[in-house]
Amino acid sequence: MKRRWILPMVAIVAILGTFAGLILFNSHDGGEIAEEATTEPEPQPQDYEASIVMVGDALIHDLVYKDAYTGSGYDFKPQIAATKPIVQKYDLAYYNQETVLGGTALGLSSYPMFNSPQEVGDAFIDSGFNLVSLATNHTMDKGEKGVLSSVDYWQKHPEVVTSGQWASAEDRAASVKKTYEINGIKYAFFSYTCWTNGLETPAGKEYLNNVYSKEKAQADISAIRDQVDAVIVAMHWGIEYNLGVRPEQEQVAQELSEMGVDLIIGAHPHVVEPVEYINNGKTLVIYSLGNFISDQDGNERLTGLMMEAKIRKHVDQDGVATVKIVEPRAQLTYTVKKPHFRVYLYSQIDNSTLAGHDALQTKYRGVVASRYPELTWGLSNE
Repeated sequence: MKRRWILPMVAIVAILGTFAGLILFNSHDGGEIAEEATTEPEPQPQDYEASIVMVGDALIHDLVYKDAYTGSGYDFKPQIAATKPIVQKYDLAYYNQETVLGGTALGLSSYPMFNSPQEVGDAFIDSGFNLVSLATNHTMDKGEKGVLSSVDYWQKHPEVVTSGQWASAEDRAASVKKTYEINGIKYAFFSYTCWTNGLETPAGKEYLNNVYSKEKAQADISAIRDQVDAVIVAMHWGIEYNLGVRPEQEQVAQELSEMGVDLIIGAHPHVVEPVEYINNGKTLVIYSLGNFISDQDGNERLTGLMMEAKIRKHVDQDGVATVKIVEPRAQLTYTVKKPHFRVYLYSQIDNSTLAGHDALQTKYRGVVASRYPELTWGLSNE
């Protein structure tokens, strides 16, 4: 019985030995059974890009919100409908909410102590705006209640990035540490004001309105600079109705650039001011975008600026990233008051809508490009 098992076992061992030999032979011979060595591909440079469009102040006088009244509420969407198709084509869309959105419950009011319907925010969000500056000289017009109501409104819209007003010191501390990302580009956003109209925040509640100081901005920006590709700062500065740039603006711009800010967006003068690159092209500064919508008098105050640019990030083979704000383009805007408030691009109207349109366009283009003659006129998404 045992001999019956011995022969088959011997045969099996012989067969396995032969097969193993073939494997060994083929592995040394470069045959198909051997697994070929693989190498990791070399890292390749990568490029990222995000587009941004910027407009000026939503300065909501009483005639503006009365024009938006429907009989049962407020609808500001028709007032900015002409620019909506353009704004929606950008990755980031910025505006300055000049007047506090305290809402109707606190009582609406106009100059000099403003309080606006929160439906203003609804219209801008509907148009595609997702980056909003809230620190202004009118932030405290309705006191702490106005700010808290405004903050509560914006907190209901997490799709929008805001800065400049907070409900507590803890909220401010958390907010200034936040980073955001669009198209593979990480960024931080800050809003500061140099003006308060004498309406200071209560002691210990400075978080209600983000008043600028070099030390405060330095602390904010240095804490986040290494974590992001780009830093964007909205600055409420300058002198009202001044078409030029004040030395104080230049000083703050230089301070911010040295802190690592890539883009500075200015407000407060209510008229357009120049744009330029400073610090060897490191920082693009828009000194004032002027008013986007308002009931102020005069073509200078009814003319605003819509700017676009690209945030471009290049990562080389070693993983080192370089970020630049490039290809700035501009178009003027104009607020028509009658029969209804409507905001248009200068390219959407002519002399029949705005008397002296061509001459005014030449004048304000000259102001804006006075420090950067290479500026391209006409938006890429018009």
